[in-house]
Amino acid sequence: MARLSTIPFFKEPGIELGAYETRCHWRRFDENEVLVDFDDISTDVYFLATGEVRILNRTQSGKEVILGEMRGGAFFGELAAIDGVGRSANVTALTRGEVCVVPAAVFRQIVYASEPIADRLLKLLAKRVRELNTRLMEHALLDLRHRLYAELLRLSVPRAGGGEERVVSPPPYHHVLAARIGCRREQVTREFTAMANEGLVDRTRGALVIRRPDLLEARVAEALREDS
Repeated sequence: MARLSTIPFFKEPGIELGAYETRCHWRRFDENEVLVDFDDISTDVYFLATGEVRILNRTQSGKEVILGEMRGGAFFGELAAIDGVGRSANVTALTRGEVCVVPAAVFRQIVYASEPIADRLLKLLAKRVRELNTRLMEHALLDLRHRLYAELLRLSVPRAGGGEERVVSPPPYHHVLAARIGCRREQVTREFTAMANEGLVDRTRGALVIRRPDLLEARVAEALREDS
């Protein structure tokens, strides 16, 4: 059964993918399974069919920083496939799922052979660089409070029927947010208490509601202007 074409990255490639099917393999993974670890010498690219994973980095002191999560349709491992350098991050499953494992040589051959796929890869890498630049700027210029504002806005989506309100669902754990923005859980908890007292956020069943995203955006923008 031809399955590569079901992966969003490989759709409408302009080439025949059948020759590559047997050189890739699909496998299931379990919750909490480590798919890729720091400094692994593997170079395969992983395409998520189903499930969710978390990407994180680790400092020399052992502190972990969460870089983000990925769900079905996303992929990771392309950097090692491109430059052959050891893995720069850990990828751990948050849920059960299935992944298509594409060897580096196959990945590169497909990219070289298909202009639409090569263009897709370049745009994705450019997007990730821009996102990284944004987060580096926030860490360099913003204090804890405004980094938390920015991260909540980034994680949120418009609330259905909620006007200008936005939601983060499921509501993030405080220790997870702390690992995202580089602080302690207790500090995040204090900031949430302050935001709740201001009426900026509210917790409902299954979601964190951001009542005034416009105010959070304005505060982040003002903080960046003051430090520029």
